[in-house]
Amino acid sequence: MASPEDITGEHASLYAARKGVYPKKVNGPFRRFKWAIMAVTLAIYYGTPWIRWDRGPHAPDQAVLVDLANRRFYMFQIEIWPHEFYYVAGLLIMAGVGLFLVTSAVGRAWCGYACPQTVWTDLFQHVDRLIDGDRNAQIRLANGPWTAEKITKRTVKYAIYLTVAFWTGGAWIMYFADAPTLTRDFWSGDAAPVAYVTVAVLTATTFILGGFLREQVCIYMCPWPRIQTAMMDEKSLLVTYKDWRGEPRGSVKKAEKNPGAFGDCIDCNQCVAVCPTGIDIREGPQIGCITCALCIDACDSVMAQVGRPRGLIDYCTLDDAATEKAGGVAPPIRKTLFRPRTLIYFGLWGAIGLAMLFTLGQRTRLDLAVQHARSPLYVQLSDGAIRNNYTLKLRNMELRPRTVEISVSGLPGARLWIDGGSRETARQSLHMPLAADSVTSARLFVVAPGAGPERQDFTIAVRPLDDDPRGDSETIQFDRPGGES
Repeated sequence: MASPEDITGEHASLYAARKGVYPKKVNGPFRRFKWAIMAVTLAIYYGTPWIRWDRGPHAPDQAVLVDLANRRFYMFQIEIWPHEFYYVAGLLIMAGVGLFLVTSAVGRAWCGYACPQTVWTDLFQHVDRLIDGDRNAQIRLANGPWTAEKITKRTVKYAIYLTVAFWTGGAWIMYFADAPTLTRDFWSGDAAPVAYVTVAVLTATTFILGGFLREQVCIYMCPWPRIQTAMMDEKSLLVTYKDWRGEPRGSVKKAEKNPGAFGDCIDCNQCVAVCPTGIDIREGPQIGCITCALCIDACDSVMAQVGRPRGLIDYCTLDDAATEKAGGVAPPIRKTLFRPRTLIYFGLWGAIGLAMLFTLGQRTRLDLAVQHARSPLYVQLSDGAIRNNYTLKLRNMELRPRTVEISVSGLPGARLWIDGGSRETARQSLHMPLAADSVTSARLFVVAPGAGPERQDFTIAVRPLDDDPRGDSETIQFDRPGGES
């Protein structure tokens, strides 16, 4: 095993300082696509908490809200209660399967276009160009002395970084409380301490990760690239340098002097200059490539200028690359996208989504939970009848008050009443009002003849007295002191 000391006896440092990455501005279809994705994702993130959605007078009017205080999750017309957390789990599973689908089809497209680290890093890199200039100007400024101009530009740039980071943290907390109210409370100093702490933490992480660490997060900190490499195969679309066409490299002048001696690559390094992670795609597939395809835009632009066909760097599968290298013609991209593996992922993703939509449409908005009181297990009345006590929890998930009917079946001769009533007012069924979007607890008394099994199963049912007939029921046990076998 190699020693940290080389043959001269001097200690070899295992630390390599980060080399600054200064991506050059580039134009092309993939750059425009990245602009569109960045605009859409940032608009969704910053704007969603401010969208209003009328749910009536008994619920918040924020379209998307994680209401931790009341343990609710609202997404437009959908309301998720704590006992329905499996819907959130389903969304997370769909997100995971969706990532598998995207990765198997087009490699690390998520990393290249929609990952939050990519989006905010891209935004900060545009701030760099706005303040410091393009690539060459940034390099000169970074390597130059600390003049008044450099200090001024750094101050302005970091102030913009900090502003973006602050609004990023501020937008996050808006998802957990009414946005206009929380904004007013935040600036007046009346918000909860956790709001200020959360904004401070997210401001710091956005400022550091997006402003300074950048590609280091993608290459060293994030586990997803390593997971993705295990999911990609020879049929996954990757950004590929076609070395059989580009090598050996040579400038335009050399190629003119020696026709046929050089490939199409003129070694201009524009693909390296525009890369946000600073890699050289000509060295082959590597973990630093986030598949943003900006190198394709740069290379296609150069090929157009020198009069050579585009596609020296292009989206290509390993199978297609081998076919082209052998002189064949690669199949259409649609055959790469619509193959058994991607179709299976898509089918699984769609099945989970359809199942969630079906259960959302079929779920009842009235839920019943019953617990048998165990102390005492039963009470024998003076006329020989037996009384059992139960605790009911009635969950009204509608955004309106409702009146429900509680009844029992499977227990002959049974009568019931709730707190505030008595045996004299007992009936086979009773009505009970429920507040909107709430859980109501009640103590239910059930009395039945003393003659009967020691333990007898019966059903307590609840149904709404409105236009929605769907209710809920639960089978519970009625206990007697001995009874008939």
